[in-house]
Amino acid sequence: MSDLNKQKIVESVPQRGFFGHPRGLFTLFFTEFWERFSYYGMKAILVYYMYYEVSRGGLGLDENTALAIVSIYGSLVYMSGIIGGWLADRIFGESRAVLYGGILIMLGHISMAIPGSMTLFFVSMVLIVLGTGLLKPNVSSVVGDLYSEQDQRRDAGFSIFYMGINLGSFIAPLTVGTIGLKYNFHLGFGLAAVGMFLGLLMFVFTKKKNLGLAGTYVASPLSPEERKKVFRIIGIGAVLLAAIIAITIPLGLLTFDSLILIIGILGILIPTIYFIVMFRSPRTTSEERSRLIAYIPLFIAAIMFWAIQEQGSTILANYADKRTQLNFAGIKIEPAWFQSLNPLFIIIFAPVFAWLWVKLGKRQPTIPKKFALGLLFAGLSFLVILLPAYFGGENSLVNPLWLVLSYFIVVLGELCLSPVGLSATTKLAPSAFSAQTMSLWFLSNAAAQAINAQIVKFYSPATEMLYFGIIGGAAILLSIVLFLFSSKIQGYMKGIQ
Repeated sequence: MSDLNKQKIVESVPQRGFFGHPRGLFTLFFTEFWERFSYYGMKAILVYYMYYEVSRGGLGLDENTALAIVSIYGSLVYMSGIIGGWLADRIFGESRAVLYGGILIMLGHISMAIPGSMTLFFVSMVLIVLGTGLLKPNVSSVVGDLYSEQDQRRDAGFSIFYMGINLGSFIAPLTVGTIGLKYNFHLGFGLAAVGMFLGLLMFVFTKKKNLGLAGTYVASPLSPEERKKVFRIIGIGAVLLAAIIAITIPLGLLTFDSLILIIGILGILIPTIYFIVMFRSPRTTSEERSRLIAYIPLFIAAIMFWAIQEQGSTILANYADKRTQLNFAGIKIEPAWFQSLNPLFIIIFAPVFAWLWVKLGKRQPTIPKKFALGLLFAGLSFLVILLPAYFGGENSLVNPLWLVLSYFIVVLGELCLSPVGLSATTKLAPSAFSAQTMSLWFLSNAAAQAINAQIVKFYSPATEMLYFGIIGGAAILLSIVLFLFSSKIQGYMKGIQ
């Protein structure tokens, strides 16, 4: 986008009205609040819906299959962000991408709210994946459009916006989780659809007044000839994909296992291709190539971290349901409630970590050392959760405070790694690939969940200690290696602190 267009966008946005910030932040805050409410509400009960017996309102799938599907779903959500970003940049702009994405997400939740077949379930998954890929990356981009590069309110504006994300994520499992588990899964999915509908209403009825031109410009529009070519390729691709699915499913070639394998391969292959293309590009300078080399171990560490953190909605969700005392201190706990712990701890401790880094100033750990700390905490969170089985056996119900402690420790790691990773990505990215490198950072989560889809099948009460011990131990070992080589990695960063 040209500097002139950027200036026009900023001038068109009402610059005061929401805690001293542009009024557009109000629109985007509540749009994303309700989108996260719908997404995390649905995700809080998704795995239970899949493996609960039909008599309990579920689909009756095998537990390991259900855990793998949730991981595949999460991986595809992060992969689809690449497509959503491209469509916004080349075809219809960020604002329309947010609108179309919200509509698809709402339709996906409505599909899940209708008692039906497995076919309807997978249709809803496709709609939510595509919708989230359109909405999630682009709503954050519109936040950036509200401010000029020199506006000192910019970082604070993003902090307020991310508070909306975590508030929606915190409330969702408590409400959707309770209704879905205590009353009816489809009512829970229906509540998630209502949440997205409220987000759409907020966006549609306030965007013209509050957002001005923000999100309306197409950054690099396709020419009419290019547009025809792209739509032709999309059409042919859709037909071919439909034909492949129609042929391979009856022949037994496309199964859950083969789909899990395909997504697993894509999860590793796509970021690998990204790295190779950027590294070999003539537009990448020798200094930027050095920084890309430094970024690779950080990216691998991020995959290891997210592989543990994302099991909060799969393995630990199953652990909460099957291995945890759900009557505690006179309170009947719904297993979905534990998924509110992550956003709750982030809301509480993110300001503490932000203050800590500022307080330490030049004495704070380097980027590789912060990643090493993040991995260390992630590994410890899994070692903690194997202790109850060690002390009490694999058949005893576990005090819920063990699960709370595990979620708390991994959040400490997330606050060391996630915001630092976003910042490091912007600093280490080659200038010719700055936007695409941010997509690459989110692919670390896609790769992690693709790997999770392969490994969750090894989890069972009998292998519980071995499962948590191997993964937790691997994370701690990698954190030690990263810490030992942190100075070397820092050298390849060429002055980036």
